[in-house]
Amino acid sequence: MNNFPIVCVGGSAGGLDAYIRLLQNLPPDMGVAIVIVNHITIMPTQLHEVLPSFTSMPVELITERLLIEPNHVFIIPSNRDLHVEDGEFRLKPISKPRGWPDVITVFLRSLTEYWDGKLVAVIVSGYDGDGAAALCGIREVGGITIAQKLSTATQPEMPESAIASGCIDFVLSPEDIAKEIVRIANVHA
Repeated sequence: MNNFPIVCVGGSAGGLDAYIRLLQNLPPDMGVAIVIVNHITIMPTQLHEVLPSFTSMPVELITERLLIEPNHVFIIPSNRDLHVEDGEFRLKPISKPRGWPDVITVFLRSLTEYWDGKLVAVIVSGYDGDGAAALCGIREVGGITIAQKLSTATQPEMPESAIASGCIDFVLSPEDIAKEIVRIANVHA
C-alpha cells in the first residue's frame, strides 16, 4: 500500500545547505519517504555520500525499480527523469537534455498520478524554476506545497518561481519546513 507520505525536496544550486538543515531537523522514524530531486543533472551526484552524516535514516541513490519505503532518504541519480509506478521508482532517459532540466516537475507530475499517500512538494535553493509548473497539480490532489524562505536560500530563483506559481501553501526556512513535515506526518500516522 502506497499510503505513507512522500516528501519531494527539489533544489539545485545552494540546495545542499537546505538539504542538510532539513535532514538535521527530521526524526528518523516519522513514517515518511524523503526524495531529494537535485536539478543539476550533468555531474554525478555525491549527495548519497555526503548526507548520511546529517541523518540516521538510510540514504540511497535511486536505482531502477527500487522500492519506495518510509523512513528513507532517496536521491535522484544524474541525467535521469524520475517516475513512480507500483510503489517503485522508475528511471527514464532525461526528457529535456538541453537547457535547464525539468526533473523536479517530471517527478512531481508522476507522483500526482501514481501515488496514493499524502504528497508534500518542497522547493529549495536553486537557479531557474524547475518544479513550479507541477505545484498546482500537487495541491489539486490534496498535497501540500512549501517554498524555502528566500532570505534563507543561497539562490532564491527556484523558490521565487514556486511562489510565483500562486500554488504555495507555506514559505519557510529549512528548519521550519522540517517542523511542517513532522506535523503532516503526525496527521497521517
